[in-house]
Amino acid sequence: MSHCYPHDFSHQVHRLLSELTIPACAPIPDGGTLELLISTCYQASLMREEERPVRFRLILRDPEQFPLDQGPPDGLNRLAFSEPQLFSEDELRRISPASNFDTSLIGVTMDGGGVPRIWGIVHSGSRWLQVFRGGSQKINPLPDSLIIFVTGPGRISVSVGSTLIAGLRGGQVVRTDQEIFAAGWLQQLTSAHRDELWVMHEYARREAATEWADISPEFPLILGQNLLRRIISLVRNHRHGGALILVPTARTQELKEQNPYLNIKYTFLIDEGRQRIHPQIVRLMNEFARIAGSWELGGEAVGWDDYVASTDPTLSQLDETLYEMTQLVAELSLIDGAVVLNHRFEVLGFGAEIYSGLDSVPIIQKALNLEGTIREPESSKGVGTRHRSAYRLCMALHDAVVIVISQDGHVRFVRWHDEAVTCWDQVATGILDF
Repeated sequence: MSHCYPHDFSHQVHRLLSELTIPACAPIPDGGTLELLISTCYQASLMREEERPVRFRLILRDPEQFPLDQGPPDGLNRLAFSEPQLFSEDELRRISPASNFDTSLIGVTMDGGGVPRIWGIVHSGSRWLQVFRGGSQKINPLPDSLIIFVTGPGRISVSVGSTLIAGLRGGQVVRTDQEIFAAGWLQQLTSAHRDELWVMHEYARREAATEWADISPEFPLILGQNLLRRIISLVRNHRHGGALILVPTARTQELKEQNPYLNIKYTFLIDEGRQRIHPQIVRLMNEFARIAGSWELGGEAVGWDDYVASTDPTLSQLDETLYEMTQLVAELSLIDGAVVLNHRFEVLGFGAEIYSGLDSVPIIQKALNLEGTIREPESSKGVGTRHRSAYRLCMALHDAVVIVISQDGHVRFVRWHDEAVTCWDQVATGILDF
């Protein structure tokens, strides 16, 4: 396996940036400048400051472009140095503790000679994290400028504002169009239940006393993906590791009872407490359509971007309720054993043990593209018990999907695909995972 380093990564990022429509206030740096910025950040990521890891966010934007009358939680507060500082890995290392990753960015600009300089600190507050961690408050958007995120040793991601371009993790470049959530087979898993959501939503629309806006067809798909992203992200943050087993809803009762595949130590009753997520999604769709009905849309449907941008307190509360539900699911993974969910996001139980008597899988197929049409064989000897158990289950239960989260944050999707147990790696739930 060949590894990518700053030179390779910066070239790929520059090519991807050239394909975007960037505002005039946020010009794309030339290839050499971009490589200098990325390479310097990469070197800083390998350092430690008084035994603390170096983590920071860097924004390439002139200080004059930040309004002086703004600040968190609704804006950005510019704090400019009296004298710009040298842009180097050592300076980034020294400044990083004062520019907390969660709440601030290091401001960088190009001087008259085209040399990058550190001009100060931008206080953003922590609301931007709610995109990844969930929450009910309005998100404070980042400006459309080049932003470099250093999240760990050799781990860098690049965005323009909140639009992720690519990330470097483990010497491999990860892009959003390579993310497993874009795979057609994964989206197909919950298609039947999305139809169910639409039926319930359309019934409520017909019964409504006011005019509701149309919701774009992909909205429930994106919402469902984000729920799964949140669960995975929260499990990763626990640093305990875990496994999520997704099964067809039709198998719910079968797998709760004695079966040849797994033993769920703690199962839940079939009642409203276990079935809350699906109806909550419908309530959110209904409220979103009702609120957007008063907007001037010109007949256009509302979508995910409109939902994220909304400041309506009722939508915020519904979103927070869903977030708390995903928090609960993630916490169930802290018990040894897998958490088992069906495609309606109903939790069958947790502490599930996959039977060791299932056939072992000495060789699996590692997918090299989203749909698994390009694969290469991989031995199961190089992985732990949790992964091998997932392989055995997918070999025996062909309609199951197992998401294995390692203690180090690595995520692997496993399923039976094209007559073989197949896995997908490099799953990211957001900028923080790159």
